[in-house]
Amino acid sequence: MEYDTLVAEMRRLALEAGDRIMEIYEADDFDVKVKSDASPVTEADEAADAIISAGLRAAFPDVALVTEEQAASHGQSVDTFLIVDPLDGTKEFINRRGDFTVNIAYVENGTPTRGVVYAPAKGRMFYTLADGTAVEEDGPFDKAAPGPQRAIRVTRPDNDALMVVASKSHRDQATDDYIGKYAVKDMTSAGSSLKFCLVATGEADLYPRVGRTMEWDTAAGHAVLSGAGGHVVRFDDHTPLRYGKDGFANPFYIAHAPGIDLKKA
Repeated sequence: MEYDTLVAEMRRLALEAGDRIMEIYEADDFDVKVKSDASPVTEADEAADAIISAGLRAAFPDVALVTEEQAASHGQSVDTFLIVDPLDGTKEFINRRGDFTVNIAYVENGTPTRGVVYAPAKGRMFYTLADGTAVEEDGPFDKAAPGPQRAIRVTRPDNDALMVVASKSHRDQATDDYIGKYAVKDMTSAGSSLKFCLVATGEADLYPRVGRTMEWDTAAGHAVLSGAGGHVVRFDDHTPLRYGKDGFANPFYIAHAPGIDLKKA
């Protein structure tokens, strides 16, 4: 894989998809349907998926593509592939809360190594460079060329005063019980894959997820966090979260800065 080309293409497609998403988001109304798993899908999900999928298939025709909105792609058995969630945080989108993202990632041998997370309503974009390090780019964003970028890095946590981020739409008692095992200085909530990015920038130290997710929900944020020096591990045994699993379903996991004294469930 030519990483310079990959990063440029993922960034451009995320911005194009984001533009289309915002056109629909800012309209008076938009269509919402319910998928077979009872989760919502909007015309923005489908429009963004069409843009990103067409672009990736044209640029990387020999690389497997897995995308949330194309069920036929979920039956593949692959460990190196492109993976897309064209609109992560659909509930945030429907409720016009702004915490939704475009997510594109490249997984190599079961590990997300490159990715982009773009939050168009918040004007924040995080991605990995060709060398795998993570940056946040300052807007306004030009599709043809990156603007000013700032390297992002996890902070060294204080285990006696942790900053914790949790899901905005999927917070439950099991999550609160686990967070209660730590000495928490402050807590915030965020939607979609932005939670990984808050750990990556040092705005949070710990993000536990006790609930169902799919690999397309996490791969791009995982890549950004890894590029910033952080880790994503399984909730049960604290081993690295791997990708290319059967059906692309994730176990519970913990995203964290290094140096945290991780607690068992």
